Order: sequence, then structure tokens, then C-alpha cells
Amino acid sequence: MEKRILTAGEPMGLFIAQEEARLENVRHFSTSVAGAEFNVAVGLTRLGHKVGYLSKVGNDPFGRQIVNCMNENGIDTSLTKIDPDNRTGFMLKSKTSQGDPDIYYYRKGSAASTLSPEDLTGLDITAWDALHLTGILPAVSEMARAAVFELIRAAKAAGIPVFFDPNLRPQLWSSQEMMVKTINELASMADYVLPGENEGKTLCGSADPETIGNFYLSLGSGAVIVKTGASGADTYTKTGSFHTDAYPPDQIVDTVGAGDGFAAGVISGVMEGLSMEEAVQRGSAIGTIQIMHVSDNEGLPTREELNRFMNTHRQGGKRV
Repeated sequence: MEKRILTAGEPMGLFIAQEEARLENVRHFSTSVAGAEFNVAVGLTRLGHKVGYLSKVGNDPFGRQIVNCMNENGIDTSLTKIDPDNRTGFMLKSKTSQGDPDIYYYRKGSAASTLSPEDLTGLDITAWDALHLTGILPAVSEMARAAVFELIRAAKAAGIPVFFDPNLRPQLWSSQEMMVKTINELASMADYVLPGENEGKTLCGSADPETIGNFYLSLGSGAVIVKTGASGADTYTKTGSFHTDAYPPDQIVDTVGAGDGFAAGVISGVMEGLSMEEAVQRGSAIGTIQIMHVSDNEGLPTREELNRFMNTHRQGGKRV
């Protein structure tokens, strides 16, 4: 059954290196669209859900590419405004066969950074079944931060479930203290929080999943799903906890976007009425599928592709 899920964030143009080298030495790039919330939006639409994207892009080639890509993926662009005065942000990503790629952002003063509470005027939050946010948009400007808090308060007042992924970007914040304070305040207001274990070191002083889970439950979060990399995820609720094994990949091509794929799986599963165990299992599967593809979102599966993967792979083991 189709659900309507609203997200807000900054979609960006993406240059992907075509050869392994330091970014300053790369000669050839391919282009795509990036952004954590964009990746989740793509993942959810491919699973048959309706996604609205609250954002701003510039009236420039990147902005037009993003809107075209959103339309191609069936993402609702009615809440994506074209800003004639500010440019669209973009980023460079290196190619690597070992570890995470290098990323370089060009997003200061971007159109999305001007998103403000005024841009929420007339928004009917009750038209949506769920809200998905990350810790990236509140980092890009004080105006955007205010808009995020207003959005999450509106969803809470309307009884709409809120999913929140910290998605730490320390380089975007004025200080680590401000980042930790803001992210934890937003997480305390969310029904579902999806931190990574390494993010826990920064946000609550520990990489231990149980410590992270209990920390956010004590702040008021409804459920905490801690991503633990190759070992899977640990979920904590007020009624208990459980571990979910990862699906080992056939090969690792690019680790970027794995957490966004995981989020799309969890959100879709919860909104479709699956148990938490089944929702997190789906998230684990999609996260693995994504790291077997080079783009941040092009590998995100349709429902048929997801079912085929889950039927031919098993968690914590080899292909069936």
C-alpha cells in the first residue's frame, strides 16, 4: 500500500571520478545527483511509495538536472522551489577500491541553505504519512536549522511519525558542541532514530550500540536502530532489543549511500506495517545492494529486485 512520505534536504550535483587518483589529479568525471535525503527519496519511490521533497535548487544546470532526475524517479517536486538568486550546491567524489571515497563539497551559500521557516508557509503536514529528516539540512545555515525544527514540531503535533538519521557532517557546523546539541535535540523528538556506531562516539560518547540505544531512548526517542557496519544493526525499543545480521555483498564497489538505502528500507517497512525485525532486515538488504553500485542511488532496488536479492542471499552468510 502506497504511503506518502515527506523529506527535506539539499540535493546536489555530483561529479564521480572515473579513475582512481587524488581528486586534483582526476581527468574524467561522470555526473549524477547526490544528497542523503535525495537517496532516501529515490529508494522509497522505487519501492512504490510517494515522496515529497521540500528543498530549493538554483536556476542553473545542476538545479535543472536535479529536478529532471526527481521527475524521472517519480519524486514529487511541488515543494522543490527554484531560487533565481542562489546556485545549486555540488560535490566531487573520488573512485577507490579500498575504504571510503574522498568527498569535496561546494555548497556554501547554496539555494538550499536559504530554506527558512517562511518556506513552510501553506504546507499541510497532515497530507503526509511520515516525515524523514537528517542532520545535514540543519547544518547548512541557521535559517535551515529553524525550518527543520519547525517541521519536526509540526509533524509531532499532527501525530505523524518522524524518522531521523544523524548523518553527521562536522565540516558544515560552526562547532562540534553545536552539532552534538542540535542533533541530539532533534533525535529526542523523533520516533525512529538511525545513528551509526561511530556517530555514537561523537554524539553520546560511546560506540557501544547498547549505550547508544539507551541514550536516545532516555532522551525520548521511540526506537533506536544502531548501524554497526558489516555486522548489521542493533535495535532498541522500550520493550526490548534485537540484533540484525548484515547481508554480505558480492563485492564492495562504493560505500556511499549505504546508510541512506538502509533508511529507505526501514522507513518503507515500518510504514507498510512490517514488524521492526522485518523492517530492519529490509534496511540491511538495501544497504548491501547499494554498496555494490558506484552511484549514490542508482543501485537502489525496485521491489522486485529487492525480493530477488533477499531470496537469493542470506544474512551473515554466503549466497544461497
